[in-house]
Amino acid sequence: MHIEQLKLTNYRNYEALDITFDDKVNVIIGENAQGKTNLMEAIYVLSFTRSHRTMREKELIRWDSDYATIEGRITKRNQSIPLQISISSKGKKAKINHLEQHRLSDYIGAVNVVMFAPEDLTIVKGAPQIRRRFMDMELGQIQPTYIYHLSQYQKILKQRNHLLKQLQRQSSADETMLDVLTDQLVEHASFLLERRFVYLDLLRKWAGPIHEGISRNLENLEIQYDATIKVSEGANKEKITTNYENSFKEVRKKEIERGTTLIGPHRDDLIFFVNGKDVQTYGSQGQQRTTALSIKLAEIELIYQEVGEYPILLLDDVLSELDDYRQSHLLNTIQGKVQTFVSTTNVDGIHHETLKNAELFYVQEGIATNNKES
Repeated sequence: MHIEQLKLTNYRNYEALDITFDDKVNVIIGENAQGKTNLMEAIYVLSFTRSHRTMREKELIRWDSDYATIEGRITKRNQSIPLQISISSKGKKAKINHLEQHRLSDYIGAVNVVMFAPEDLTIVKGAPQIRRRFMDMELGQIQPTYIYHLSQYQKILKQRNHLLKQLQRQSSADETMLDVLTDQLVEHASFLLERRFVYLDLLRKWAGPIHEGISRNLENLEIQYDATIKVSEGANKEKITTNYENSFKEVRKKEIERGTTLIGPHRDDLIFFVNGKDVQTYGSQGQQRTTALSIKLAEIELIYQEVGEYPILLLDDVLSELDDYRQSHLLNTIQGKVQTFVSTTNVDGIHHETLKNAELFYVQEGIATNNKES
């Protein structure tokens, strides 16, 4: 799949943009704060309906404007499909083929995107919520029902935490509602955990060999799921549900004392091991970067296996973060098969065949022009 055309209206620092792309490699060149990352972000939002940079959606709307729209025409399974995301104070609307989708989870997956940005290097060395978000976003685009269960889980979790706070203060002595919310939470938690286990199996399949290749067969990558309940990764949904039910009974008193939910997918984590050592704690910066790169490249192959087409790859100011060898490995891997967008302040430090035939776009103060126009 690839994106043919992108139109932006009142998006970030773009008042209006109408641009067509090459189906292989597109390089977005510009100084900092000119709009190149905004352009990459818009493609990401077109896929996920949300930004990777902010939770405050009003930040996506241009200053002094009431709304923003992102329109994209994508080619998927040899069909040309128009997509649209509209953002305003009233919320978001998503359209596929001009038809509004009643739930955002019905929209996600219309176009698959993998982004690799400097902050993604923290997938390995950053906080657990970064790794959980990584799993949730990637899983959501290959299985949209996951997004539905995730949103339901988060909604019930908020209600349950509020009730636990009340019980902690003894402002509410009735624990019947806690039983109801726990049962509802377990239903969605079991689905999420089972899906994460399946996803992790697929990720391992691709990430291990890729990491071996980048490290010149010197390193072995293992990925472990760190759950808040005792359960084997091969467990089915029924077994996971039983374990959750038992675990919630065990921690009930402690949860009321602390006023918060202590177990569930919202507290789980991933642990990466290179040659048997925890990379986050004991890995060098090079090992951490190789692990992050391996995971992102594995994502590309995983989506291809699940969806049947390669996703669009966004490399936002990340090539300068990688040494020449990792740069080459990344570009060799995607060459000729993945529509790729590379943002950079200049191409001088990137020496690779892939970029020689790339379409170049220059961004300045929210205006983008390609090399054929300039």
